[in-house]
Amino acid sequence: MLFFPGPASFTGEDVAEFQLHGGSAVVSAALAMLGALPGFRPAEPGEFTRRAFDNRRLDLTEVEGLADLIAAETEMQRRMALQQADGGLGRLLDGWRSRLIRARAWIEAELDFSDEEDIPRDASQAAGREAQEIAGEIATHLDDAGFGERVREGFDVVLLGAPNVGKSSLLNALARREAAIVTPEPGTTRDLIEVSLDISGYAVTLIDTAGLRESENAIEREGIARARRRGERADLILALDDGINAPVDLPKDVTVVHVRTKSDLGDALRVDSKTKRSGQSISISARTGAGLDSLRREIAEALDLGRPMPSALITRDRQRRGLTETLAALRGMAAVDGPELQAEVLRQAADSLGRIAGKIDVEDWLDVIFREFCIGK
Repeated sequence: MLFFPGPASFTGEDVAEFQLHGGSAVVSAALAMLGALPGFRPAEPGEFTRRAFDNRRLDLTEVEGLADLIAAETEMQRRMALQQADGGLGRLLDGWRSRLIRARAWIEAELDFSDEEDIPRDASQAAGREAQEIAGEIATHLDDAGFGERVREGFDVVLLGAPNVGKSSLLNALARREAAIVTPEPGTTRDLIEVSLDISGYAVTLIDTAGLRESENAIEREGIARARRRGERADLILALDDGINAPVDLPKDVTVVHVRTKSDLGDALRVDSKTKRSGQSISISARTGAGLDSLRREIAEALDLGRPMPSALITRDRQRRGLTETLAALRGMAAVDGPELQAEVLRQAADSLGRIAGKIDVEDWLDVIFREFCIGK
């Protein structure tokens, strides 16, 4: 048994930790014996971390980072979660908030002590310049195309193409298992089929779809409609072409990698100049595995997975909305007339940052966040 006296323990309280060996029967017996003692009960999910938050051992971004670290399945998810659990985002938010509080103090000092010689005459202008500088830094962090959320949740890569161009075969080859049914009959795939991949340490969801064509079958038409809708929301589209079928219309404003399938058939395919895609494509064979490593590298490059990972990434919609509110307040400060109202804008902006870290008015979020933890964390 190890004893961790507060406030230096994980929760900030006195904690005793039993380190048990043996099988599950040993653990069950120890828990049963402890449970028979007065005042003992099992912890609720996330209760230890909740106590650490309540005792100010962790802020809310560190709590979220710890939850993501527990759930991490890829190397980059682990790295990003570890940075956040170590306080990377929290330190950035605290820095911005401290600067806003200081800028507000300048304005209020100018209002309350205008006769003092050591109070700058242009304090409100200096506060405005500081606010706009912070606004620029926040805007830079928001302009990341949701990269942190994508690392945490996974990137969506959608396979699109005509029937029987090899979408399901490619899905199975990349997944290294029979996740989708493959037959010579066109229109076999009617619904979306998803598999999770690890590409360059990042979580990628590969999505097989119905072949795009005109169809009289109501079920197939619905599958085609779903394929198009999913393609419009994709982070990347793999547009498959076997050299025989006509090219299909692809969604706009989505990055596309063109893939020439069935390379193992060689001269058996006659490419019609009217249907051949323009631009370069990667040649692969799902049957032999030729070109699959090159395709993985191309997917990583198209998703920009080689970029350096910042020490502070936005990983959740809650964080992004808080920063967006802060930015909107700071950008509107120039239109505010009078130092009193400027000070109020700075207070609102600082409070928005404080809510992200869990330092102001976050009760509504706590139950949602701590439900993500398993028992005993």
